[in-house]
Amino acid sequence: MSKPVISVENLTKQYDLGVIGTGTISRDLNRWWARVRKQPDPYTRIGQRDAFERIGETILALDDVSFQVQQGEALGIIGRNGAGKSTLLKILSRVTAPTSGVVKVKGRIGSLLEVGTGFHPELTGRENVYLNGAILGMRKEEVSRKFDEIVEFAGVEKFIDTPVKRYSSGMYVRLAFAVAAHLDPEILIVDEVLAVGDAEFQKKCLGKMGDVAGEGRTVLFVSHNMGAIQNLCETSVLLSDGKIIHTGKSEDVIQNYLSTSNQKVPINFLMEVDRRGSGGFRFTKTWVENEGGEKGGAVKSGKPFTIIVEYEIEDSFKIKDPYISFALRDSTGGYISDLWNQGAGYHWQELPSKGRITCKIPRCNLNEGTYFYNVFCGSKVNTLDHVVDAGKITVEFGDFFGTNQLPTPRFGKLLIDQEWECFDKKEIEDHA
Repeated sequence: MSKPVISVENLTKQYDLGVIGTGTISRDLNRWWARVRKQPDPYTRIGQRDAFERIGETILALDDVSFQVQQGEALGIIGRNGAGKSTLLKILSRVTAPTSGVVKVKGRIGSLLEVGTGFHPELTGRENVYLNGAILGMRKEEVSRKFDEIVEFAGVEKFIDTPVKRYSSGMYVRLAFAVAAHLDPEILIVDEVLAVGDAEFQKKCLGKMGDVAGEGRTVLFVSHNMGAIQNLCETSVLLSDGKIIHTGKSEDVIQNYLSTSNQKVPINFLMEVDRRGSGGFRFTKTWVENEGGEKGGAVKSGKPFTIIVEYEIEDSFKIKDPYISFALRDSTGGYISDLWNQGAGYHWQELPSKGRITCKIPRCNLNEGTYFYNVFCGSKVNTLDHVVDAGKITVEFGDFFGTNQLPTPRFGKLLIDQEWECFDKKEIEDHA
């Protein structure tokens, strides 16, 4: 009988809101002086209330969470943005400490929580591989035996002796995953960072995680890709507002996840933590309006609908010709289409500091079902803000073809306008 390698009992993580250290004494003094003069906090981030006003407020990122993970088990962890998934993994990886509760872990942990975690930017790829091995408690000889395999898997042979601060995000995550998966950790923890890699590399990663689980080691996998969760993990847990609301077979948990419609409309990103980007620009809200202008209401096939986002830009930040994207995904996490302003021929030389962006679809060509969309803003050089599964679209039956019929959803997600003709043999000969 297998034995638990991870045991979590009544785990709670509380964060205090309001004033925290700025990172330097001079900035802390500036903040203190502003408070003495009863002026706003000069270092409040965009989209947040004044930090002085939040003193005494708290938020429960995890609320009395309990579960066990058996040796050799691949456990999926799913939930909406801000549900507490990343906080849970950080506690299990000992990156942060819980407020209360007990966490027992048996074995070495290899974790990949976000791009660059555990890497020193000034060190080369080679040096970081050995550094991570030392952190895991491995001897140099053990790491050397795995080194060539790690480099080959990551595909960074030409750059292995280059400081990783010069790596692209894709190179970073490829090497980081290869290190985490190949240095023989008893427990492998992987967050949604696989979204950075291309499709081929994601397939390699999923295959490697399957191999790790098949070797009797334990995998904890967080992803918005329900297809990947179902293929890799036999069991899953569903988090919502810091609590586990469903544990069981992945197929059942995923159905529960897709059927719940507890998202508030509009969806507010002010407290959003599950996002990536260099900053300066931040999405603050998003929602979908159907043809009747109902926020969050069901959209009908063949009818118009609009995706809307609101945003804020820091005062000193400027964006030239921004790339705004809504990437549509189906319920399994697979991409359907990418709606982006530049591809459709829409350009804005400079965005106002606060505003709203809309994308109107004049005729919905999605079949019945539940869909999600990512929101993305980038410039020519980097990603400014990116939230996966930021919003939800519920599509109901609509007379798309004017025949009162639609194809069965399981045969496809897209509805395509079409024209059919039939010719007899003589007509074919006449046209020849």
